[in-house]
Amino acid sequence: MFKHGKIDLRKASVEAKTSLFCMGFGQFLLGQKFKGILFFGIELFFLSYLFFRGFRDIIGFFTLGTQKADTWFGIEGDNSIIMLLMGILGFIIFSLAIYLYVINIKDALYVDQLIREGKKIPSFREEIKISIDRNFPAFVLFFPVLGIMVFSVLPIIFMILIAFTNYGGKIVPPELVSWIGLKNFVKIVSLTQFAPTFFKILSWNILWTVLSTGLNYFGGLSLALLFSNKRVKWKVVWRAFPILAYAIPGFISLLAFKFMFSYGGPINQLLQNQGFQAIGFLDVDAKWSARVIGLMVNAWIGVPSIMLLATGLLSNRDASLYEAAEIDGASKWVQFTKITFPYILTATTPVLIGQFVGNFNNFGIFYFLRGGLYLDDYFLASDTDLLINWLYNLSIDNNYYSIGATISLIIFLLTSVISLSVYVRTSSYKEGGRFL
Repeated sequence: MFKHGKIDLRKASVEAKTSLFCMGFGQFLLGQKFKGILFFGIELFFLSYLFFRGFRDIIGFFTLGTQKADTWFGIEGDNSIIMLLMGILGFIIFSLAIYLYVINIKDALYVDQLIREGKKIPSFREEIKISIDRNFPAFVLFFPVLGIMVFSVLPIIFMILIAFTNYGGKIVPPELVSWIGLKNFVKIVSLTQFAPTFFKILSWNILWTVLSTGLNYFGGLSLALLFSNKRVKWKVVWRAFPILAYAIPGFISLLAFKFMFSYGGPINQLLQNQGFQAIGFLDVDAKWSARVIGLMVNAWIGVPSIMLLATGLLSNRDASLYEAAEIDGASKWVQFTKITFPYILTATTPVLIGQFVGNFNNFGIFYFLRGGLYLDDYFLASDTDLLINWLYNLSIDNNYYSIGATISLIIFLLTSVISLSVYVRTSSYKEGGRFL
């Protein structure tokens, strides 16, 4: 229970070494009977679990079931997905058992070292108190971290493993699922029904991410610069309009834009009143108009947050830098490119990367604008769908669970690699956000 230093196993007594073979024996023989019984009880619990359930779950993780269901003979059969999940839990519990086994050995050797050095052996209560004092942050964060592990990490691991199975389509329980390695990845990038759609959606996804992130960032920065200009009057009033747009829930804005650009919406009614024909802005063949509308809606939702952030930064900039620049004869454009923009970019780089990842995975925009629309030259997708939308169509609507998990893993790899590789090259990372 202590933070042990370097301990030599060769100098340990026979009593301490018994903990190598049975947890708690070393502590029990060295006089710490309660702690020894506690470690021994932990070992009995883990051995009971492994004997009655654990090893079966771990084996089931590799086989994913061998008994097929047969309703005629009343055979329930194995549930491959439950076996996969229980196998993951089995590995976690087995790893925890190994960790506690190592802690048990280190603790027994440490107590033995104290005895050989003639030092006082603390009681179990004293050890608990010292452990809490030394590892207080770990004790406080135990339950939050446990919650993250159960509700975030475990589902992510489960999703990643699903990508390497044939789970989906007709192969769902009670049918047996099998491990297929990298075949799902090969399906997506090879000449199958998935490949053409994947590359078309991926190219549009990248273009969408760059355009939407740039539009939101520079749009918000432009508004912040405009409203911070001394010649602009009633700044509070003008700033209120973007803030009101930001305060409205996003899905309400999306539905409002969908209604505005629909056949019976106010925009088409205005066109018809002027003698023009109605335009299907979000129709089946309205590829680029629907994409532009998506960019507009995303800007409507995302620009105000960048504006507020940039406004706060601009209000705290160093006025002496601009005074020195004016004395040197620098124009307003030079002041912006050499002082203002580098200052704001340095401070907002993490936010910009977060916007990039968020826009790459922006599910709601085109789901609300054109959700449920499938085109003939796309497999279960439309020309405005992003990878996250296609993932939803495949897995939720059409039971291609393993393909959906594969796409989600690809999305994770793309966004994490790009965002981390960009971030570590920025001054926000290298210099801790310092400017000048």
